[in-house]
Amino acid sequence: MGIHTYLQSLSKLERIHRAPGEFKFEEHNVAAHSFKVAQYAQLLATVEEQSGTKIDWKSLYEKALNHDYSEIFIGDIKTPVKYATPELREMLAQVEEGMTKKFIEAEFPDELLPIYLEKLKEGKDETVEGRILAVADKMDQVYEAFNEIEKGNTERVYREMYEEALLSIQKINLHCVSYFFNHILAEMLEDDTETTEGIRIITDKILAK
Repeated sequence: MGIHTYLQSLSKLERIHRAPGEFKFEEHNVAAHSFKVAQYAQLLATVEEQSGTKIDWKSLYEKALNHDYSEIFIGDIKTPVKYATPELREMLAQVEEGMTKKFIEAEFPDELLPIYLEKLKEGKDETVEGRILAVADKMDQVYEAFNEIEKGNTERVYREMYEEALLSIQKINLHCVSYFFNHILAEMLEDDTETTEGIRIITDKILAK
């Protein structure tokens, strides 16, 4: 019991696979996802800072590293399901938040309790750091879907994931969003392969919406 239980629980994130139940050429787990999101967020925040935006780096890193901790309780739910309706997304968020809160209250000593109730929140909010996290999280979804499509995976779910992620990023008002589309995505689509040519067509259709 106690802090040891919390630290031990982190290993569960290595055993929770992304896009569960779907055929994939490469498995991704939640722990690796959280690390990549932190790296993406670092790059995006650097771009944002160069545009004159003040960044709370401590908050950003905490949000990025901790944003999916609650998945130890309910696992990774497929994106098309999780975002099927605003009502369902809200209910799932309440379940995640409630179970995480109950766990923290049971395992953390009083002096750390309010601190970790804040640290282990999902993290996406209207702050600059919360919006950067939202972009970084969707960037990893773009990469996971892109890599499956590029390898020739014809499962429709990856095209849906790719489309949903790009459209979600497009809606976020940050300087780094333009950087993502003008530089990162552009570089992703530069590969001169038959598969990537198809992804370019898919991408153009999505962004034309």
